[in-house]
Amino acid sequence: MPTRARTAANIMAEVPRVVKGSSLTQSGGQTAGMVRMNAVHGMSDRICSLVMTAEPHTSSVVHHHGDQDTVVYAVRGRGAILSGPNGSNRHELAPGDFAFIPAWAEHQEVNDGEELVLVVMRTGREPETCSLDGWVG
Repeated sequence: MPTRARTAANIMAEVPRVVKGSSLTQSGGQTAGMVRMNAVHGMSDRICSLVMTAEPHTSSVVHHHGDQDTVVYAVRGRGAILSGPNGSNRHELAPGDFAFIPAWAEHQEVNDGEELVLVVMRTGREPETCSLDGWVG
């Protein structure tokens, strides 16, 4: 596996950065009742993150994230990720749960209850979402 060449210049440039939660603003395409806010983006070619808040009784459109693998962490509320033929597989999420969504996997986030808050990490510089007109298969 290739490693990045390290020089004095890029070692000095590699310092931790903090993104304050109070500075997050809506970003990217939004679904009615679901708000996405980029947190860490454009800082690395390999990873980005966002926070998604879903109002009670809402769901995203069916979508995938292109060639980006995704890890979801449930912070607050209960929800589910639907996948498989016509969304027939339901993967429940509760606070403290993690979900892995492989690249190109069609899915839909669903919030059947109170406000749902998810922290989302993806491979890639900027979060990518490809909305679909229903389940393609």
